[in-house]
Amino acid sequence: METKNIMIVGVGGQGSLLASKLLGRLLLTRGYDIKVSEVHGMSQRGGSVVTYVRFGDKVYSPIVDKGEADFIVSFELLEAARYTEDLKKGGKIITSTQQINPMPVITGAACYPAELVAKIQAAGMDIDAFDALSLAEQAGSAKAVNIVLMGRLSKYFDFSEEEWMTAIEQSVPAKFLELNKKAFTLGRDA
Repeated sequence: METKNIMIVGVGGQGSLLASKLLGRLLLTRGYDIKVSEVHGMSQRGGSVVTYVRFGDKVYSPIVDKGEADFIVSFELLEAARYTEDLKKGGKIITSTQQINPMPVITGAACYPAELVAKIQAAGMDIDAFDALSLAEQAGSAKAVNIVLMGRLSKYFDFSEEEWMTAIEQSVPAKFLELNKKAFTLGRDA
């Protein structure tokens, strides 16, 4: 199989690293060669965070080149817009509609861009935008946005729900397992 590329983007502290590890575990069970690269940026200060997940028969590099991402999974709307040039033609952006103000907006030096979903669509990109934060809160914790997004991503893969649940069981502490399973299901069914 040709190499597939997934970018997971967000703001520090949103759980993108857990999402990439869950995805990596799932792909390993199918026997794919996988490369995961974590680019932290200013993650501990609320800055942009990018994780690359590449899989296929043989993967040589962990980095996704511009215009080569099959999927961009975004935890925050502005981050989805920031990485649109990385999406390949025919790729898909899956994003939470949550808006987290970056420092220039916080300081008043800039305004959060309006109508980002419409602008991304107008640029000819396929975007699946939904309120992942509300679903995470419904599952029991705002911190479960990452698993809600993995649930939504699962709709675009032919892995069984059981395979995804096994990867969740291997990735999260037992005390948070039911919350995360619920978050996954809410994202998948939304």
